[in-house]
Amino acid sequence: MRKIIAELFISLDGVVEAPDQWHFPYFNDEMGAAVGAALGAADTLLLGRKTYDSFAGAWPDREAAGGEDAEFAKSLGDARKIVVSNKQLEFTWRNTEQLKGDLLEAVTALKKEPGDGVIGMSGSVSVVRALLAARLIDELHLLVHPIAVRKGMRLFDEGDDSIPLKLISSETFETGVLNLFYAPAEPTAEATYDDAKTHLPEAQR
Repeated sequence: MRKIIAELFISLDGVVEAPDQWHFPYFNDEMGAAVGAALGAADTLLLGRKTYDSFAGAWPDREAAGGEDAEFAKSLGDARKIVVSNKQLEFTWRNTEQLKGDLLEAVTALKKEPGDGVIGMSGSVSVVRALLAARLIDELHLLVHPIAVRKGMRLFDEGDDSIPLKLISSETFETGVLNLFYAPAEPTAEATYDDAKTHLPEAQR
């Protein structure tokens, strides 16, 4: 079974929209290495249309320019790219195709394809939400920035069911950014204050 790893820039108040407007002051070598490790290790990228348009509008030109990020741009270009959209799309960036059929069924089939290569995701918030709710994402990497953006789309929207996660790795960058890795977890058992207060110091119960 192939593994899906989703990575997002996120603010302290949960905003994931338009990170280009607030996250660059926190981008250092540590974050560059984290992003490179997540996307650079993926042989397949699963992207929403808006994220794809953003990537396709930047990375091919950076690869052609031959600058310091050209090698990373080439790795993105060489990767298989699968775009999620309800509209029929045409692509100019090499190795790009459109996901066919129902999202959850198609992604389940994608994970069952031969091999053990990583399927990477970046941004693509609506797709990440749907796959998290369906427990199809194996690791959620959140680069938590020490800023409250206070406007914009947040990662988790209103819904009836909770999404339990477990922390599997954490790292603090010099900028104060937290690099947190989560995996799906089993639902927590029901508990009340009476259960919790047994863990308080006796004088505070």
